[in-house]
Amino acid sequence: MAPRANWKGFLRLSLVICPVALYPATSDSEKVSFNQLNRKTGHRIKYAKVDADTGEEVPNEDIVKGYKVDTDTFIEVTKEELENVALESTRTIEIDEFVDRSEIDPRYLIRPYYLVPDGKVGHDAFAVVRETIREMNKVAIGRVVLTNREHIIALEPMDKGLMGTLLRYPYEVRSADEYFDDIQEVKVTKDMLDLAKHIVNQKAGHFEPDKFEDQYETALIDLINQKRAGKPITAKARPRGENVVDLMDALRKSIGREATSPTEAPKKTAKKPRKAAAGQKEMLMPITGKKAAKESAAKKPAAKPQRKSA
Repeated sequence: MAPRANWKGFLRLSLVICPVALYPATSDSEKVSFNQLNRKTGHRIKYAKVDADTGEEVPNEDIVKGYKVDTDTFIEVTKEELENVALESTRTIEIDEFVDRSEIDPRYLIRPYYLVPDGKVGHDAFAVVRETIREMNKVAIGRVVLTNREHIIALEPMDKGLMGTLLRYPYEVRSADEYFDDIQEVKVTKDMLDLAKHIVNQKAGHFEPDKFEDQYETALIDLINQKRAGKPITAKARPRGENVVDLMDALRKSIGREATSPTEAPKKTAKKPRKAAAGQKEMLMPITGKKAAKESAAKKPAAKPQRKSA
């Protein structure tokens, strides 16, 4: 099933305009999630919206937004009033300026989206905007309204489409001074720096996301499968940090340890699924996600790691 667009409207660069749709580029739906239960009955906890004073449940049609002025005073704002102050960016992403990617402080980045033409018209105009940004090697800055709030969005080419990254406003970014002011000024000697650089060179590689496994997610799956199979749960020993007494000695030992281990993590081979206990259902949740699992099964270029099933 195709994902649903978070936003639909128009992309405009001066007089060039085209209909577009904005889709989330990331998803947490494949992660293990838990429900809250009543320990005594095993039933799920149900949340109800109740009046803070009377304790009575309030139907959705009677719930309105209110801005808190003080403890007991709220300014009520209706849906109609909010719609009356709707911004142009509610329906249009207008490109305001173009900047170098290096000028965007990473602290301002929120989340990525995919921007694509909406419908059969506007592909030519979309391509003009995309290729102009690509040729100029710039990032386009515009504004878009999502969840009733206006956000800054940075647009850059990605394959045949555009990737839009929501940006924070300056008032949302904390100053580093209050955190970094108490860090002591330390003189790092050339010998220490050379040893540390040697360790970095030994561990140098390329960023390949497929090499990384969400170990916590895998541990959760193992925990759930063990409980379903009625196996006893034993606590694992936690790693303990050690105080570094001699920094130079620690750096030298690190070099020796890295020299005996491969500099690049080997690619994981496919794991054999464990046999399911009698009457137990499989947990069909491959580490790569449900969608990726279906695609890999169709292509079958090579076996990929899968979550263990009890």
